[in-house]
Amino acid sequence: MIPLRDDQPSFSTPFINYFLIVLNVLVFLWELSIGLQSDRALNAFIGEFGVVPRHTVAVLTGHSYDSPATALLPFFTSMFLHGGFLHIAGNMLFLAIFGPNVEDAVGYLRYIVFYLLGGLVALAAQVLVNRNSMAPTLGASGAIAAVLGGYILLYPRARVLTLIFIVFFVTIVELPAVFVLGFWFLEQLYFGAAGLVTPVGGASGVATFAHIGGFLFGLALIRLFTSGRKPEAPRLPVY
Repeated sequence: MIPLRDDQPSFSTPFINYFLIVLNVLVFLWELSIGLQSDRALNAFIGEFGVVPRHTVAVLTGHSYDSPATALLPFFTSMFLHGGFLHIAGNMLFLAIFGPNVEDAVGYLRYIVFYLLGGLVALAAQVLVNRNSMAPTLGASGAIAAVLGGYILLYPRARVLTLIFIVFFVTIVELPAVFVLGFWFLEQLYFGAAGLVTPVGGASGVATFAHIGGFLFGLALIRLFTSGRKPEAPRLPVY
């Protein structure tokens, strides 16, 4: 299932969400420019600014002489790196659809804090589960998963125009957000479990536990971030 748009109006301009999308795209273009120089340069860049679980654990447990900054800084930088066009396109699609309403609900400053904290928790979850992995973890999907967790709690009855394809069957239907995002989360649980059972290729290289951790963060803390906010006009669907 691929979401195309939702029916929830926003009552403020999602400046932070726009900024995050632009920043992610600009960093990806920077990656492309490095890749044009050489694959070795790009791999070195990803290795330095992506989160490498085994290196992170080694540094934080005192089993490496590297500076703690080499383990902590990537927790922030990796959220803006992506592994290819489909990777960033999928992430930015979800952020563009579901981010504006969450930003609308929590406000500009709280939204950026919520997004970044969600990304940090997501990465921490991935590192804890895959402590021995040498593959860099990168992408905005953990932070976006936090946004999805917040959205499903705030707007469970929102309608999401969704592209569904099963082999040769393709259709577009409107589905409740609780179904679309709930199904997405169940997929992450399934692939995460598969990755634990068969670590080699089980999760197809996707950081599913970052998705799970981010989503649970969003569910658990979105109400804290909306507390004290003045109620807006009723959020009625647009037809």
